[in-house]
Amino acid sequence: RLLYDTKGRFVLHRIQKEEAEYKLCRIQKVYVTAKKVPVAVTHDGRTLRYPDPDVKVNDTVKVSIATGKMSDIFSFEMGAMVMVTKGHNT
Repeated sequence: RLLYDTKGRFVLHRIQKEEAEYKLCRIQKVYVTAKKVPVAVTHDGRTLRYPDPDVKVNDTVKVSIATGKMSDIFSFEMGAMVMVTKGHNT
């Protein structure tokens, strides 16, 4: 994984084999298509059809790289553990 260090530089972080099977994606848009199919669009352009109804904008989902299906939802809410990557407080 590519992470930030304390000075804002990119650092490669070694991961385990089972952790390499998924990707964390942030939800940018949730909508219903013209044919009534619910869709969620991620930050990297993936379109997830029939997402969990609990998925909201700015949530993070765990997407399997092999199947393209989402498995877990990490809600963007007060008190959640986050990593700040932009802004005046980095």
